[in-house]
Amino acid sequence: MASGKDEINERLIDYFRPRLRALIEVQQVLDHLYFIADDQKQRIRQKETSDGNPAAVDLLIDSVIKKPHDPGWFTAFVDALEHSGFKYAADYMQINLSDPKVEEENDNSVKLIQLLYPTLVDMKTEDVCLHCVSHGLITEDDADVITAVTTTGGRRSGARELLRRIVRGQPGWFSKFLDVLRETDHEALYQELTGSSSDGDEQGSHDKPSVKDEPAKIGTTTKEGPVETESCEIHQLEEKNTIEDPQNEYADLYKGASTNSHELSDSLQPSQPDGNPSAADNGPEKDNVVLRDYQMEVAKPALEGKNIIICLPTGSGKTRVAVYITQKHLDGRRAARQSGKVVVLVNKIPLVEQHYSSEFLPFLRPTYKVERVSGDSQLKISFTEIVKKNDVIICTAQILQNFLERSNEGEDEGINLSDLTLIIIDECHHTQKGEVYNHIMMRYLKQKHRDIKLKKEQKPTLPLPQILGLTASLGVGSATKMEKAEEHILRICANLDASKIMTTSLGGLKKEPRKMVETIEDREEDPFGDVIMKIMNCIHVHAGLSPTCDLGSQNYEQWVVHKECKAAVDEDQTVRVCAEHLRRYNEGLILSNTIRMQDSFNFLNKYHEEEIKRKTTPDEEQIIKITDTERFLFNLFKDNKEELKTLAEQPKYENDSLSKLRTAILHEFSTRETARGIVFTKTRLSAIALSQWIQENSKFSDIGVKPSYITGGGDQSVVKPMTAAEQKDVLNKFSKGEVNLLVATSVAEEGLDIPACNFVIQYGRVTNEISMIQAEGRGRAEDSSYTIIEIKNSGVTEKNCVNEYRKNMMYKAIDKIRVLNQDIYDKRIREFQFQAVMEEKVRNKKKKHKDMKTQNPAEVKFRCRDCSKEVCSGEDIEIIANMHRVNLTPQFSELFIRRENTTLLERFLDYEINGYIACKDCGLRWGSMMLYRGIECPCLHVKNFVVILNEKKLTKCTKWSELPVKFSAFDYAEHASQLTQSSDDENT
Repeated sequence: MASGKDEINERLIDYFRPRLRALIEVQQVLDHLYFIADDQKQRIRQKETSDGNPAAVDLLIDSVIKKPHDPGWFTAFVDALEHSGFKYAADYMQINLSDPKVEEENDNSVKLIQLLYPTLVDMKTEDVCLHCVSHGLITEDDADVITAVTTTGGRRSGARELLRRIVRGQPGWFSKFLDVLRETDHEALYQELTGSSSDGDEQGSHDKPSVKDEPAKIGTTTKEGPVETESCEIHQLEEKNTIEDPQNEYADLYKGASTNSHELSDSLQPSQPDGNPSAADNGPEKDNVVLRDYQMEVAKPALEGKNIIICLPTGSGKTRVAVYITQKHLDGRRAARQSGKVVVLVNKIPLVEQHYSSEFLPFLRPTYKVERVSGDSQLKISFTEIVKKNDVIICTAQILQNFLERSNEGEDEGINLSDLTLIIIDECHHTQKGEVYNHIMMRYLKQKHRDIKLKKEQKPTLPLPQILGLTASLGVGSATKMEKAEEHILRICANLDASKIMTTSLGGLKKEPRKMVETIEDREEDPFGDVIMKIMNCIHVHAGLSPTCDLGSQNYEQWVVHKECKAAVDEDQTVRVCAEHLRRYNEGLILSNTIRMQDSFNFLNKYHEEEIKRKTTPDEEQIIKITDTERFLFNLFKDNKEELKTLAEQPKYENDSLSKLRTAILHEFSTRETARGIVFTKTRLSAIALSQWIQENSKFSDIGVKPSYITGGGDQSVVKPMTAAEQKDVLNKFSKGEVNLLVATSVAEEGLDIPACNFVIQYGRVTNEISMIQAEGRGRAEDSSYTIIEIKNSGVTEKNCVNEYRKNMMYKAIDKIRVLNQDIYDKRIREFQFQAVMEEKVRNKKKKHKDMKTQNPAEVKFRCRDCSKEVCSGEDIEIIANMHRVNLTPQFSELFIRRENTTLLERFLDYEINGYIACKDCGLRWGSMMLYRGIECPCLHVKNFVVILNEKKLTKCTKWSELPVKFSAFDYAEHASQLTQSSDDENT
C-alpha cells in the first residue's frame, strides 16, 4: 500500500502535468530513470515518434506515478529531471517556486520570444548554440540535437529547435540569452528584444521583461516532497488550475503562464486523524544492500576501517561489496556525528556512468547524495563544489589528481586528501609506477609518513581516508619466478597501503567457462599475400633495406618505424618515404591474415588515393613536387592494383582463421537458445572490418546474429575513436538484446558491465595474464565458453600457455602472501613504501628538470619531415592555453596550403578544428587549422617535423612537452587588433 507521502507526490506530479509537458523532453529524461522498465521506455519513445513530445510526456508521467512504487522513486524522478538538464521542472517538483512576479515576468519573456519568432530564426544558429552551452542555457545533449536538426533541416530549423529549448530554463535565461546575442554579433536581434536603439538609448523599456536571475524561493522542501507546513488537499487547487496544454510546440513555445502554482500550500501532506506525524516524517526510505556470505567475508576488514584489496573474479559482485562498505561507512560516521565523504575512482569514462546508475545511485539515493563527474562532463569544472555538496562522488582518477594538484599549488578550488574519508579504487592493479592511481597514492603515503613523524613530535596530524582497492587480477608483472611474483603483488599492496588481500574461492557459485584453443593451418595458397610481399621486396631493393624479421609481423612494424625515424633525421627521403609505404603494406598483410583480403585491398587502395590526393592542391594552381621515389611507389601499386583486386574477390584464398571464427560464431548461435557474445580483436580497424563482414554475411543474419563494434576513445590510431556516448549506446543495445555480438578491442575487456554474455572469442589476440582473466570473466552466464583463435604470426598459442602459467603463479603468490605473519607482512610493506616514496622523489626531480623550459626559442628550428624544407624558428611560435603551438607569421603562411577535412571536425568552447595545413612543396600534413575566438591559427604538430635544437637534430620528438623550450604566450589582443586594422584598410 502506498504511503501518504507517495500519494502526495503522485498528486503533485499530476497537478503540474501541463508544466512538465512544456518543460521536458522525454528522450533525455528516460536515460536517467532506472525504475521504469525497458519495454515501457520503448513504448514511451514510440509514442514520442508517433504522437509528439507532449503525448509522450503524459505517458511518462503515467509510468512514474503508477503503483506499486520502488523505494525512493520520487527522488529518482527529481534527479532525472536535474541530470537531464530540466532544472526548472525539477524546481516545480520540489515546490522550489519563484516569486509569482518573477514567474510572470519569465512567462512574458517566453511570449516575447514567440512574438519575434519570424525574426529570431534568422540567427547564426551554430554560433548562438555554442555560446548558449557555455552560458548554461542548454545542455550538451540539447546542443547535439540542435546541431543535428541544423545539419538536416538547415539553419532556420536549428534556430527553431534552439528557441524551443532555451525558454524551458529557470528564470534568468532571458538576460543570458541577450548576452549571447551580443557576443555573437546579433545586435539587431538584441535591439528587437530589448527595444533599445543602436546608439544605446532606451526605447520602450517598459516593454522589456525584467527577469531576476535568482528567483525567490518559498516553502521548505526536500527531494522526497514538501514538508513541515500546513496540511492541504491538491484537489482544492486542481479546480483553479488554468494551464493551457501546448499542442503546437513551434507556434506555442511554452504555454502555461497563468499557472496558479503559488496557491499550492507549502505542504501537501494528508492530515492524520490521530494527530501523529505521517509516515513521511520518519525519514527517507532505505534500500539495503544484501551480500552473499563470501562477499560479507571479504568485506569484514573494510567494515572495521582497515585498508584492504578485494580480489574477486569478474562478475562476482566486487562493486556491490563496495556499495555495502560505502553505506556502512557513511552510516557509521553519521551515527558518530562526523562528516563522511566517499570518492569512487575509475580509470575509464564509461565506468563512471555505469557505477553511478547501476550500483551506487539505486542503493544509496534514499539516504545519501550521489554524483558522478568524468572528463566529458561539464561538472568537472566545479569539482570542488561537487565534493562539498555530495556524500558519494564517482569520478575518473585524473580529475581527482588534477584537483589534488591544485590544492598542492595553493589554489582555492583544490581538494585535499583530508577532505575525504573513503577512497574506492576500481581496477586497483593499475596502482603502479606511471599510473594516475599511483600519483594519488604516493601523495597519500607521503602524508602518512609525515603524520607518523608529527605524532612522535606530538604535533597535530592530518586525517587520511580509508582505502579500498578492487580488482579481478593483480597480475605478476614481468616475473618469471615465484619470488618476483610475490614482490610484484606486495608492491601493489604497499602502494595501496593495504593491510590485507581479501579473496575467496567461489566454489560452485561461479563456473569457469569452457576453454578452447583453435590452431590454424597455413594456407595452401596465398597469392594475394604473395603479391604484397613481392611489392614490399621491390621497395626493399629500391631503398637498400634488408629486413631481419618476417613480413606481416609486429617485429617488422617496429623495425620499419625505426628506419623511418632514422631516415627523417638523416634527411634520407628515399628511405623515409619507402618506410612509410612499407608500414602500410605490412598493415595490409596483417589485415589479409586477420580479416578478408578485400578489407586489406580497400585499406591499401584508400591509402594510395590519399597519398596521391595530397600531391594536388585544392585549387590545382600550386604544383606539389613528386619525387622519383614517390613516383616509383605510386606506379608500383598501380601496376599491381588490378591483380590484387581480382585475387581479393576469390574466397578460396581466404585465411583459415576467418573460417575458424565463422564456425565458432555459427556454433554458438545455433546451439544456444539465447546467444550473446564478444569477439575480442587487436585493432580498431579489424574490429570495424569484422563487424562489417558479419553484417554482410547472410549465414549470420539467418540465425539471428546482430553485430556491432566497440572501440576505444584515444586518438593514437588512423581510425576515428568512439566517444563515451557512442560506447554507452552500443553497450545499452547489447544489454537490451538489440545487439547480441560485440566485436571489441581491449576497451570492453576491463571493468565494463556486460551482463548475460555466454561466450567470448579471442581472435588472434592475447596480451598478459590480467587481460586474459578479465576477458574470461566477460562470459558470466551459465555454460559459457572461452575460445582462442590463432592468426598467422600472432603467436597467441604460445602466449596463452605462458599466461596460464602466470595466472597460476599469481594465485599461488597471493595464497603465500595471505598466510604471512602480519608483522613480517607489515615490515615488507613499509620497506616497499619507503622505496616507492624515494623513487617518486627521484622521478619528480627528473621530471622537474626535464620540464624546465630553459632553452631560447631562437635555438630551435623546424624542418619538414618529408622534404626537409626550412619551416620556421621557435621565435615564430606562440602557445595557446598551454597546449596549442601556432604560427601566425606572414612568412609561414606562404609555406603551406590549407585542406578541408570535415571528418575531423571538432568543436570546443573556445576553438574549433575543421581542416589541416600541408607543405606546399611535398604535401605532407603539418598540423591543423584552428579557429580560436574568431582568429584562424595554423596549429603545428611537432611529430610532422624534424626538430633541430642548438644545431643538433633530435632523433625522436613526438610531443611538444619533450622540447625544453618555453614559447611565447599567444597575444590575442595584438593579433585581433592587427586583423581589425587589416580589415579596415581593405574597406577603405
